[in-house]
Amino acid sequence: MTTRPLTQDDPLDDFTHRRINLLGHDRLVYTMGSGPAVVVMTEMPGISPHVARFARWVRDAGFTVYMPHIFGKDGAVPRMPGALFTILGGCISRQFRAFQANESSPATQWLRALAALAHQECGGKGVGAIGMCFTGNFALSMMLEPSVLAPVLSQPSLPLNDAAGMHIHPDELAAVKARMEAEDLTVLAYRFEGDKYCQAARFAAYQDALGDRFIGRVLADEHANPDSPMKNPHSVVTIHLIDRAGQPTVQARDEILDFFRMRLSG
Repeated sequence: MTTRPLTQDDPLDDFTHRRINLLGHDRLVYTMGSGPAVVVMTEMPGISPHVARFARWVRDAGFTVYMPHIFGKDGAVPRMPGALFTILGGCISRQFRAFQANESSPATQWLRALAALAHQECGGKGVGAIGMCFTGNFALSMMLEPSVLAPVLSQPSLPLNDAAGMHIHPDELAAVKARMEAEDLTVLAYRFEGDKYCQAARFAAYQDALGDRFIGRVLADEHANPDSPMKNPHSVVTIHLIDRAGQPTVQARDEILDFFRMRLSG
């Protein structure tokens, strides 16, 4: 993989820039690679160089990446005050319902449609999906789309005001659980032990709801990148990943890629 500086804006020029219209809404989606599709949903405040790096790892593992613009300035290194304005905008947006437990984000409807399109275009057994931070819970709601077989929740942070809250409507959660039982599917989830935005209570709630269909991984805070500008240990596969062999964050990344291979390839 071509190494790009993580401290400079990423032009995303190795991605194909596509305008995709679904459900009456036109959005920019960055695609690359070949093989079964994986929808990569960015963390706040947008598609940073670290998020783009993760997408390239997915591409190099043998998948077609679909990375939609959701918020923020695509490719930009997070900077204040712009990043703060993006976060505040996300918090008040009706598309995300950031403070509502037991509710699903309306944004997931378009993302489910994107997954269906990606499966149609790429074939294979199905589609993978990973959400991070603000979008972390979205990957579970996307399982209402039958093509989504490999959901990953990386530090799911919504709802912001309820540490034990689940950002999915109870009816949708019940439908997802029934599907997982019927098709023998699982969901992977990751968080750092001391993360203020994704606490133990949230993983416990998902465990109670989904039982052994929920596979939660908790990393020690000491394994978060100490050089990250964000001191709260949070972003498992992006800004807090330490890109060295044997590091727990790299092992988490590789487990995610193996999960996609197991569910989608062959």
